[in-house]
Amino acid sequence: MTALVVLAAVAAAVPAALRWLRVAQREHYLPGSVTRFAWRWWTSTPLNVVIGVATVVAVVAAWVWYPAVGAVALVAVAAGPVGLLPKGRTSKLAWTRRLRALTATTVLVAVLAVSGGWLAGVAAPLAVTAAVLVPALVDAALLAVLPIERQAASRYVEEAAAALRRVDPVVVAITGSYGKTTTKGYVRHLLSGSVRVVASPASFNNTAGLSRAVNEGLSAGTEVFVAEMGTYGPGEIRDLCAWVQPGVSVITAIGPVHLERMGSIENIVAAKSEILESTEVAVLNVDAPYLADVAARAATRMEVVRCSATDARADVLVRREGEQLSVLVRSEKLTSIRADAHPTNVACALGVAVALEVPLGEVAPRLATLPAAPNRQQVSTSPRGVVVVDDTFNANPAGAAVAIDLLKRHASRGRRRAVVTPGMVELGATQYGENAALAAAASRAATDLVVVGRTNRRALLEGARHGPATVHVVDNREEAVEWVRANLGPGDGVLYENDLPDHYP
Repeated sequence: MTALVVLAAVAAAVPAALRWLRVAQREHYLPGSVTRFAWRWWTSTPLNVVIGVATVVAVVAAWVWYPAVGAVALVAVAAGPVGLLPKGRTSKLAWTRRLRALTATTVLVAVLAVSGGWLAGVAAPLAVTAAVLVPALVDAALLAVLPIERQAASRYVEEAAAALRRVDPVVVAITGSYGKTTTKGYVRHLLSGSVRVVASPASFNNTAGLSRAVNEGLSAGTEVFVAEMGTYGPGEIRDLCAWVQPGVSVITAIGPVHLERMGSIENIVAAKSEILESTEVAVLNVDAPYLADVAARAATRMEVVRCSATDARADVLVRREGEQLSVLVRSEKLTSIRADAHPTNVACALGVAVALEVPLGEVAPRLATLPAAPNRQQVSTSPRGVVVVDDTFNANPAGAAVAIDLLKRHASRGRRRAVVTPGMVELGATQYGENAALAAAASRAATDLVVVGRTNRRALLEGARHGPATVHVVDNREEAVEWVRANLGPGDGVLYENDLPDHYP
């Protein structure tokens, strides 16, 4: 009987492990993330709650009554939580070296636990428990391999640091709660007419991404390297700056993005401000919360370029005037451009040019051709004549407000306007309120609001009560796209606001 129960536990643990290893990969291998997502999934629907409770009861019964009762728990482990697929629809497992190492470590942890249980005579109930606790085992394995992964990454970091010393470009480091990738693209575009510039691709903004960007992209003669820097906690940007060594550092914005991990806005400000600790020039969006104070303190020890969309005293002012952006540098009008760009992102990018003393006469003509960042407030028209605002890579309240305004400005007057969204995540205690506010704004600006998934459903439905839009609820991205295809036609508009991969409920 013991052997049969252990074998059944192994069989159930395989699909469970595939589910939770995929979550670990999507959450950037952060210890603790898998258990957190397991709780989200098992409490996401009444059905999953019932299955979860039955699973716990079966595990307890396997210990105190009869181990074979654990079969109930093993069926639940193999099949649930309902909705989280082992293979995934939108984010499949990629069997990288790191994932293989994590899988092997997870298996080793489980084998050691069950082997100890066998020696103690409790192998059957312990195997059932281990199968149920696969998310915790994956998290334990993540902790175990963390030092090894850091050591493995150090070789690439050393290679990248040596390349930076050899080529010796001016490093422009960019961080912020949002706007990093867009501003990075603007900086590269504005400078490329005057200097040889290389920028880290896509969202390569951590140790692995930046070392790869340097090792694969930096070449002799590069004069400026633009490095996007992200963080999930204190110390990460400081560690990046230790080897990237910026000469110009930019903070684009402060907001509640990653508040769930950071704990408070003050912690976010402190973590982002690490980028200023060893730089020569700071380029700061002084409209953002706390950054005016950061600028004042930084000015006592370095040059500061203040950027704004509202403050006439700023070094770089980019303000919206109707359909145009008016651009001023140190109170002198530089140009006006017609663009849907966020003013402070443009201001920060131009602030970098000012910091590097690039002739403004060379930069000004390039402002009229600023590139759109992929999947961030991109406006296009589908073959069926539907105006599409693609903001699927945005996950912050300020950007969402801009995207809703874009939908209003570009969709034909009197036609249907739809906002499709699963809401925003990682906003901590503000998440419910921010998503309710998003839905309220969307329901006032649009004729239809399509709520995707369950993660923020309650908050979005609550907010939608404050506007006249018709609300539609769908389970996933595919159903949302089908709704758009079936209901919108020429002259209508749709905003895709954020997009959560399917490891979210």
